[in-house]
Amino acid sequence: MRTAYSVETVRAAERALMARLPEGALMQRAAAGLAAACAELLGRVYGSRVVLLVGSGDNGGDALYAGARLARRGAGVTAVPLTPGRAHAGGLAALRRTGGTVAAPDAAEELIARADLVVDGIVGIGGKGGLRPDAERLADAVARSAAAVVAVDLPSGVDADTGQVRGAALRADLTVTFGTYKPGLLVDPAREYAGVVRLVDIGLEPPAADAELEALQHADVARLLPAPAAESDKYRRGVVGIAAGSARYPGAAVLAVSGALRGGAGAVRYVGPAGDAVLARFPETLVSDAGPAKAGRVQAWVVGPGAGDDAATVAEVLEADVPVLLDADGLRLAERDAVRRRTAPTLMTPHAGEAAALLGVRREEVEDARLAAVRELAAVYRATVLLKGSTTLVAGPGGGPVRVNATGTPWLATAGSGDVLSGLAGSLLAAGLGAVDAGSAAAYLHGLAGRFAADGAPVGAHDVASRIPEAWRDVTD
Repeated sequence: MRTAYSVETVRAAERALMARLPEGALMQRAAAGLAAACAELLGRVYGSRVVLLVGSGDNGGDALYAGARLARRGAGVTAVPLTPGRAHAGGLAALRRTGGTVAAPDAAEELIARADLVVDGIVGIGGKGGLRPDAERLADAVARSAAAVVAVDLPSGVDADTGQVRGAALRADLTVTFGTYKPGLLVDPAREYAGVVRLVDIGLEPPAADAELEALQHADVARLLPAPAAESDKYRRGVVGIAAGSARYPGAAVLAVSGALRGGAGAVRYVGPAGDAVLARFPETLVSDAGPAKAGRVQAWVVGPGAGDDAATVAEVLEADVPVLLDADGLRLAERDAVRRRTAPTLMTPHAGEAAALLGVRREEVEDARLAAVRELAAVYRATVLLKGSTTLVAGPGGGPVRVNATGTPWLATAGSGDVLSGLAGSLLAAGLGAVDAGSAAAYLHGLAGRFAADGAPVGAHDVASRIPEAWRDVTD
C-alpha cells in the first residue's frame, strides 16, 4: 500500500531523522536518489546538457547536489538560481567543484531551449499558490522545450497537501519524491503535473496513524476480495438487491446488475420496472415486482441508477437495516436526514457534478479541491463517499486516511460505466466488506477492467463489466 502524509507530518519526521544523522546527511541521501533517477531518464549522462532551476529552499539544495553528481559523470550542468543570494551555499560550492556552472536568470530561457534535462527545484513541499511571475516565465520556457523534466519532491506550483493548482505550475515527466508520498502527488489536478512518481527511501518513519491518503495495490485488494468456502451457498455468499432503472432508463438496471453479478455476492435480486430487460440479459437474476421491503432477504442494496423520479423507492431502501449504496438519481432523491440517521453503513458514489449539487457549490470547486470535497461530503452525510473521477477518492464518515485509486483510464468516461461500478461495489458490500473497503476494491477492479476492455480504444460500459472477472484474476493470481 502506498501512503501519503501531510507536509507537517513529513517535516516532523525529517526533524526527528536529522537529529540522529550527521549534518547534511539527509540532503545527500535525497540528492543521491535524485541523481540516480535523472541518470536513468537521460540514459547517457556523459555529454548531456542539464539545467537546474534552483529556488531558495532545501529542494534547491537537493537539485544542486544532484547536479554535482551528474557533472562528476560528465554532464554539462548549469544551475539557474532564481534568487541568487539565497541559493543553498553548500550545493553551489559542490556543483562548482565538479565543473558545473551558475547562470543568471535572464540566461535561463536560452539554456532551457538547448537542454536535454531540466530539474525543477524551484519550490518545495511548503509552497502555496501558483508560481511567481519570474518562475512562471521559466515554466513556459520549459513547456516549449524538448527537454525531459524532473521535479524535486513535488512539481513547483502545486499544493502538496491538497492537490490543488491555484495558478501557474510546472509540469514534470518524472517526480522524484523523498521519504514518503505527498497527497498532491496522488490526487488530481496536481497529479497530472507530476508525471511518473518515483519514491526514494531516505529513512523517514512517519507514524502510520498520521497518513492522509492510502493507495491500494494488487496485494491489498487481493486480501479484501471475498472467496467462497467449501460450505458456501449462494445465500451465505451474500445477496445484493438492485433497485434501479425506469421505463426511460432500463439500461441502467441491466448495467448495475451486470456489475453486481461479477462482484462476489452469491445472488442478485432486482426490484424495479426493468425486470424484463434484466431477465433477458441475465436470467440468473432474482426479479421481484413487490418493492424493496418485500423482495426477500438481501445483505445490501444498490439504489438510484436510472431511477428517474422514484423517490419512494429510494426512501424505502434507506429504511433497510443493511448497507446501502446510493448512486445517480438516488443521490438527488435521498433526503439528507434520512441518510444521516441510518445506523447501517451507507456508501454514496457521486461524480464531481453530483457532489457539487449535494454541497451546494460549483462543479469547478469540487474538481479543484477533490480531497476537501470528499471529506466534507462524508462528514455532512455521515456516510462513506466514493468521489468518482480520474483519481477516485473514498472517504469514511469518521475521518482517517482517504483512499485514492488511479487504476482507471479516460475511456471509462462513458455512459453506464458508473452503473457497473455501483453494482460491483454493492455486491462487495453484500459479501461482507465494509463500506470503505467495498468502495476501494470496486474502484480498483473497475478501473483495471476498464483498462483491459479499452486497451487504447473506445469502450462501452458492458465491455467493462465483462472484463471484471479478468481484473479479479489479475489481482488474486
